[in-house]
Amino acid sequence: MKLLSRRIWGEEKMLNIKNLCAFYGSIQALYDIDIEVQEGTIVCLIGANGAGKTSLLKSISGMVQHSGTIEWNGEDITNYNSVQIARRGIMHVPEGRHVFPGLTVEENLEVGTINWRGFFGKRRDADELTYVYDMFPRLKERRKQLSWSLSGGEQQMLAIGRALMGRPKILLLDEPSMGLAPLVIEELFEKIVAINKKGTPILMVEQNASMALEISDYAYVINQGSIEISGAAKDVACDDRVINAYLGVHAGQC
Repeated sequence: MKLLSRRIWGEEKMLNIKNLCAFYGSIQALYDIDIEVQEGTIVCLIGANGAGKTSLLKSISGMVQHSGTIEWNGEDITNYNSVQIARRGIMHVPEGRHVFPGLTVEENLEVGTINWRGFFGKRRDADELTYVYDMFPRLKERRKQLSWSLSGGEQQMLAIGRALMGRPKILLLDEPSMGLAPLVIEELFEKIVAINKKGTPILMVEQNASMALEISDYAYVINQGSIEISGAAKDVACDDRVINAYLGVHAGQC
């Protein structure tokens, strides 16, 4: 896979999270999380199952009770609901894809426009659909198929395509490679890089630490609800703690 060119950390912050704590009733899932995503970057969050990765994305999207501060382009969105957050272009692709099985591919994509056109607003602009079909040609080939009939990789492309229909200012991707074959994962990661190169920053939770670090500009390692390691992705990939816990072998690039 061709690596994304590294950027200098220190550009304009788009998403800025400070002292974020998340709760499920009386159970605390996150502890004083500080994370930022800068313009044009890919940021990955890696960690073991149950470490709090999904809780972080759900907090940003307004789906989990939380405290602390979440700023988007300088606006405090900490207490906004999911609809208000989506209308600011923060598009969340959840773990497990969650496409609508009884709708066709194209109908699923149309659902993604609701945040900016409403249920009874104007029809989508052709530009969004053209962009998605150019990015994922297989979706165009299968546009009349019901989404339940797609492969796992195609459903993941559909879930990302639906988010792209929402005119994203940032994509939150939760475990995009989960359950997919290695060749499909490689193709999917190439598409994620291509989307980023078109100008969309990405915050990605990913179990495949090696590939996530390979395409990312910056990385965070979360353990038991707290950030343990952070830095440029190339540096995090060379940290012995990360190699031992997530990469298994020294890749030789350090």
